[in-house]
Amino acid sequence: MKTAELVTSHQRPSRPYPAGGRRALVYVVYDTRGDVEAYIPYALEKLREHCDHIIVVVNGNLTDRGRRTLETVSDILSERENVGYDIWGYKHGLDLLGPRIADFDEVVLANDTWFGPVRPFGPLFERMDKRPLHFWGMTDHLRVEPNPFTDSDYLAYHLQSYWMAVRKDMFLSPEWEQYWRELPPLTTYADAVAKHEAVFTERFVELGFSGEVAFPTLTDKIENHAVLYAEQLLDAGCPTLKRRPFFQWPPFMDRLAVVGKWTLQAAERYGYPMELIYQDLARNVEPRTLNADAALFDVLSDADSTYDPERALRVVVLAHVFYVDMTEEILERVGFLPGSYDLVITTPDEERATAIRRILNERSLPGAAEVRVVESNNGRDQAAFYIGCRDILTSGDYDVVLKVHSKKTPQDGFAVGRHFKRQQFENLLHSANYVANALALFQREPGLGLAFPPMVHLGHPTLGHAWWQNRPGVEELAAGLGIAVPLDEVSPLAPYGSMFFARPEALALLVDAGWTYEKFGGAEAYVDGGLAHVLERLPVYAAGERGFHSRTIACADYVAASYTALDYNVDQMSATMPESTMHQIEFLKRAGDFEYGTTRDFIGIYARLHRPDEEVRLLSIYDRTERVRSAFWRLRHPRTWFHRR
Repeated sequence: MKTAELVTSHQRPSRPYPAGGRRALVYVVYDTRGDVEAYIPYALEKLREHCDHIIVVVNGNLTDRGRRTLETVSDILSERENVGYDIWGYKHGLDLLGPRIADFDEVVLANDTWFGPVRPFGPLFERMDKRPLHFWGMTDHLRVEPNPFTDSDYLAYHLQSYWMAVRKDMFLSPEWEQYWRELPPLTTYADAVAKHEAVFTERFVELGFSGEVAFPTLTDKIENHAVLYAEQLLDAGCPTLKRRPFFQWPPFMDRLAVVGKWTLQAAERYGYPMELIYQDLARNVEPRTLNADAALFDVLSDADSTYDPERALRVVVLAHVFYVDMTEEILERVGFLPGSYDLVITTPDEERATAIRRILNERSLPGAAEVRVVESNNGRDQAAFYIGCRDILTSGDYDVVLKVHSKKTPQDGFAVGRHFKRQQFENLLHSANYVANALALFQREPGLGLAFPPMVHLGHPTLGHAWWQNRPGVEELAAGLGIAVPLDEVSPLAPYGSMFFARPEALALLVDAGWTYEKFGGAEAYVDGGLAHVLERLPVYAAGERGFHSRTIACADYVAASYTALDYNVDQMSATMPESTMHQIEFLKRAGDFEYGTTRDFIGIYARLHRPDEEVRLLSIYDRTERVRSAFWRLRHPRTWFHRR
């Protein structure tokens, strides 16, 4: 790919990177936990081949483990107050270089907002070293008018600040020194873009310095191609893959038809270690956003299997059986597992245990089988799993655990209960090849923590509401368990119905929490807001904190029914609103809660959409008017009012 050159009428002399030259790197890191994600040392190790001196600047404080990690891949490691974003981090790194900057021929300013190298750095540096220039960037952004951050003037064409390389003639100039000396405070992301990123390129070009972009914008559309055309950039040889495509708001990516899965497939095709990507994203992105952006949903085949029996996984089935009449059905389904597996059935009393043992005795199972009577039915299958089977989950004897239980959901009516049961069992244990393919996911992805059916929606009002009253409890438990994975805004990514495949170590934070049956409470506590329902929504977040990602899985039969229902429902809801789904969602979010469509509700909606600063005042006027109207009505109808009371 050709480079794009920025030219001014009073161009200063420029030259290629000298043979045998020396390059310094200032690399800025920010992590909410003070840890260091594994993709960072990987990138720095690869950059070491091209950089003689590496300064790592950390915005914020490091853990001891994070510090040890970065010390092995840097020459200077410096922690600073987290102010000024990565831009002031760059300034700090340049200040650390001080007069020694003259010892180098090029300085690269880069941050941790990208994975790489997906494609090798070597060809990039070789190509850019030959170019006579003063500075160059990895990617660029077209001019935008008006400026989206100020709603006036324009946002200048610029090289993006996550990667900027500057040659000696520029960084030893008085203009360079003046620029950094006068760098304004940056207190918001908009400041970082409008006061530096969109200023830097135009400023230095106007001063006569020549700049180039290694991978120019691929379209004349005003779009961030480093995010929206990431797959095409990789195909063009770009070493860096921005992280943003995998945490960008999914409706925005949907509107532009950006399929993150295709980008990930490209990265994998070029040999990048994918677990570095999944581990970072699992810890730092809302799981439902990641599930959508990265398309971590697999429709597994019943026709053939990709499971490798030569690398057989050690599997244990933990089944809680309350309804004994479902034991045979569960055993039939579990029998689809490839090869040998162990089985532990928990049940709340000895009478049920005796009946279950009788059924087991009539079957030939491939592995060990055990029936356990748990101390209490408090918490039902959740307590039986985390308390009654804790010794199994912590034993280290198994690679994968399959959690199932005798699900009937009789309180929801026959059809709804039957569907929920089928939705769980068929999307976990549909056929022998299907189950083998589910386990094959764990063989291929050592960082896969959980696999479970997608959120149930047929017969259930879960869409948009699935936190119910459980979010406060999840927030409290997550804080207590040290889970910093961001919680999903609308509905959590969770194994609703509480059946799943999992690596035991992915559940360690929940298994080791020291639950008791008393904490779960009795039958009256098995409601939204109770511990059992809170725990149902926590596994993905607990796994993510340990760096394990999650996938949703489904069989083709179920997807056919589920997708067509969703397709029709979204089509119906979209019919009364204009433009794309993204615009419709933005409109509805601005409008806020519609409640029951009363006059007061619509006054609130009008205010939020058109006069947001006056919502409280307008609602207060309405409430006073209603009180006056009600008092007047009572005066006019005293007898009726008395009887109504």
